[in-house]
Amino acid sequence: MGLSESDFAYLRSQLGTVDRADLDQRYARLGDLTAVALEVLRERKSALVADPLTVTVQGVATVSTAENVRALERQIADLAAAASAEAGARGSLPVPLQRRRSR
Repeated sequence: MGLSESDFAYLRSQLGTVDRADLDQRYARLGDLTAVALEVLRERKSALVADPLTVTVQGVATVSTAENVRALERQIADLAAAASAEAGARGSLPVPLQRRRSR
């Protein structure tokens, strides 16, 4: 079962412009919206960190992505904390919710 419109809207609110087919595949594999969002955010952070965080052309310009990395780290931490708090409020171990698969 793919993402519902409300699920897709939630992921768009967390991730910005995204490819629905990619999110559908991730959701089918992971079975949890938070896990999908965290995976995408972690991939974005990894891509930024793979390149130099600051590039300077002497006397012309300096470009830094360090703040982007910090922003992604904060978003990842906030999303993970919210998921943990929600799991704690349920009074159970943190287990991702999964949709029932039709036969």
